[in-house]
Amino acid sequence: MHLSTLTSLASVGAFAFGASAYTAASTSQTDALAAQGAYNLAVYEKQNYNPNAKCNLGTGYVRQEWTALSSQQKVAYSNAVLCLMSKPAKSSKTAVPGARSRYDDFVAVHINQTLTIHGTANFLSWHRYFVWTFEQALRNECGYQGYQPYWNWGKSAYDPINSPYFDGSANSMGGNGVYEKHNATVALPTALNNIPPGVGGGCVKTGPFKNMVVNLGPVAPTLAEPEVVPQNGNGLNYNPRCVKRDISEWVSSQWNTDADSYSLIANNTDISDFQTIMQGVFDQGFYGVHTGGHFTFGGDPGGDIFASPGDPMFWLHHAQIDRTWWIWQNQNIAARQNAIGGTITLNNNPPSRAGTLQDYVDLGVNAPPVQISTLMSTLAGEFCYVYA
Repeated sequence: MHLSTLTSLASVGAFAFGASAYTAASTSQTDALAAQGAYNLAVYEKQNYNPNAKCNLGTGYVRQEWTALSSQQKVAYSNAVLCLMSKPAKSSKTAVPGARSRYDDFVAVHINQTLTIHGTANFLSWHRYFVWTFEQALRNECGYQGYQPYWNWGKSAYDPINSPYFDGSANSMGGNGVYEKHNATVALPTALNNIPPGVGGGCVKTGPFKNMVVNLGPVAPTLAEPEVVPQNGNGLNYNPRCVKRDISEWVSSQWNTDADSYSLIANNTDISDFQTIMQGVFDQGFYGVHTGGHFTFGGDPGGDIFASPGDPMFWLHHAQIDRTWWIWQNQNIAARQNAIGGTITLNNNPPSRAGTLQDYVDLGVNAPPVQISTLMSTLAGEFCYVYA
């Protein structure tokens, strides 16, 4: 799908889905920011016209919100993800003994680099490239004809379990885990605002990923169940198990509402502040939309910062992280397009140098290394996409 009418990027208002009790919450505040940003992008492109650019607003493809996809498109996406899980791994057995699939290749690189891609200058750009590379694998290796969808958190913030993302239907991203008794989830390293046990916690047994096998991790599990224990070593050994989830409205209704996303974008003009508030202020018990999104579904591996891509909802969540950054950039493109802040270690521990646009992002067997400077615009470098 190509971009034809910029003003159509916003979809304002709440709407109901089928005959279920679920009703999506309004995302009008961030929709308005997205529409303004898209307008700004069109003006910026016109004022900075480059006849040699390989991509522009007229040729870029549009990533859609999950609920905007048809049933057939949703099934095509989940089938492509399952296809990637059926393809042999590219990782060497020496480097990643537990990898059994191409999907595992993506989980492995995230495990390996976790401490240098979170709370760092490259957090946003690394994950932008990561999600795009995953999207390309779906298309080029599994014949997927669509593009990476995103999860607009605000729509489901007050009722995630019954939402079209997690209702367990064939058109969802899988349901909640079955109930297993468990204790509160200590999600933050500061042990503040622990998550009350929900009605899940066990294996996901509904939806397209009900038979999925997770092979890698956990490294730092948070799901408080006796059998969920860290792997010995680095989390790269073979450890087959089901996907577990404990979907939490307690989390999403506090940190992933539309008002939360609006505040993040509108009230943080500096990149360092923006990405810090996005990721969470843990010594205040504040999850932010990033940590909040992960712990809306939590479980194993979703609640493990290292192995979190092992839950397929990771990709919709991080596409929304990328969209949120894209909206923020588009509010003031000249000042924000290439804004970068932070160091090269997790929350600057241990202390390290500042990250720069000349630093490289390396996704191992999944994609060639590229400089961060080539990842700052979704319409430049290897990229050619925008968000609806």
